[in-house]
Amino acid sequence: HSVVRNALFCLEMSAEEKETHVYTKALMAYAFALAGKEEKRKTLLGSLEKEAVRKDGSVHWQRPGKEPEADLPYYRHRAPSAEVEMTAYVLLAQLTTQPAPSQEELSFASLIAKWISSQQNPNGGFSSTQ
Repeated sequence: HSVVRNALFCLEMSAEEKETHVYTKALMAYAFALAGKEEKRKTLLGSLEKEAVRKDGSVHWQRPGKEPEADLPYYRHRAPSAEVEMTAYVLLAQLTTQPAPSQEELSFASLIAKWISSQQNPNGGFSSTQ
């Protein structure tokens, strides 16, 4: 359909920009995954992997320039909802591929899922309804 084709063209042009925000890259990676644009998906995921925060055996993404959280005893920091959301989009992009994800992709996805699940509150929800 021409509207979808034009939208994908706009996304492809935007993906070529040098300075793209990490949140935007996460959304575009998932959009390209859904559209079956495997090369674009892989390129964005490669770029996102370089910006990943690896901590405590898990992987997530955060906003650039964010202040590091204080490491306090008996306090479990929960990330802002936008960071949970963009990390979830990267996970979706990681798993949305044809053929099925490789073992390496699944291993990396499990590190992302570990971080997302650590962000749940005691009732099983997250910091917002996003």
